[in-house]
Amino acid sequence: PILETYEREGSPYFATARLWDDGVTDPLDTRRILTMGIEAALHAPIPETRFGVFRM
Repeated sequence: PILETYEREGSPYFATARLWDDGVTDPLDTRRILTMGIEAALHAPIPETRFGVFRM
């Protein structure tokens, strides 16, 4: 049963069906989706901050 559970729940579709992620991207759409994300990040304003460096 452990291997069956692993095989069934290890699928990316299992996780995305439960909304644990933002979805599965078709490999043919990867370049277009990455381009959209990078363009959005490049054109987004960077607001002024009033906090220092977060130490982890």
